Amino acid sequence: MEVSNKQVIYRDYITGFPKETDFVLNTTTISLKVPDESNGVLVKNLYLSCDPYMRILMRKVQDNNIVTSYIPGSVTMQPITGFGVAKVLDSKHPNFKEGDLVWGTTSWEEHSHITNPETLFKIEHTDVRMPGMTAYVGFYELCSPKKGECVFISSAFGAVGQLVGQFAKLTGCYVVGSAGSKEKVDLLKNKLGFDAAFNYKEEQDLEEALKRFCPDGIDIYFDNIGGKMLDALILNMRSRGRIAACGMVSQYNLEEPEGVKNLIQVIFKQIRIEGLSVFNYYYLYPKFLDMILPHIKEGKIVYLEDINEGLESAPAALIKLLSGCTPLSH
Repeated sequence: MEVSNKQVIYRDYITGFPKETDFVLNTTTISLKVPDESNGVLVKNLYLSCDPYMRILMRKVQDNNIVTSYIPGSVTMQPITGFGVAKVLDSKHPNFKEGDLVWGTTSWEEHSHITNPETLFKIEHTDVRMPGMTAYVGFYELCSPKKGECVFISSAFGAVGQLVGQFAKLTGCYVVGSAGSKEKVDLLKNKLGFDAAFNYKEEQDLEEALKRFCPDGIDIYFDNIGGKMLDALILNMRSRGRIAACGMVSQYNLEEPEGVKNLIQVIFKQIRIEGLSVFNYYYLYPKFLDMILPHIKEGKIVYLEDINEGLESAPAALIKLLSGCTPLSH
């Protein structure tokens, strides 16, 4: 049986800040049965995730050995891909059966035929999300935190940042975060348990702001911003500090990326900077569940999110995310 299938496609490679007109809602048809020759699954997408990294894939990437751009609608009418939660409607793969709930890489469309189900994970616990895995790997595996250390998180109210802060508090660290509004700063301190937070938009001198909030220096920096914030952070890092480079959202819409001027301090202070791609750490998923599930059940981990209804709202939701104007759902 074939059914209509709405999809979100982006028209062409994007320069500058994305606009809703850069996307188009397309309707095609799809069979609800997996072809006999396929080893894949057919899913109904229930939730699709808007993530900052998606902006990188909307520009033409020159080095395809590192990352592959989305293929724009001007070349082929294929929907955008990203993380999502879905229900299996049909399966030719031995690890999945009809009715299973899964999370992993899917497409921005109502139904998807996923030909490589190895990128999917069965959902056994409905409270666990992909950003939690990113936060876990970046904080524990890359930064090796110790009790009493000072942790700073940029874009701390984001899906990853708010969890890194809570993990750091559970470890016994002093936690400071930055965000882009007074409401978000208040929630970081009063809802998510951060020791301190500030609105970076109100600070004329980021270096001085970091000295004010972290007077003894910073041991761990979880970087979601890059650019000027990273430059200022390097000056405020302590000897043998660790930086997890998770995102560079301040750079995604620039034609010419900003330079980082203070890198010589990495040598003097013996700072370790390591990039984070969660795809390389999926083997740690069982270990992550063992850590986080007891904390969720005990109410020690809370989560704030924004949910938009309908596939047609996805482009606007992504643009709001990239502009920092995401509404808050408690």
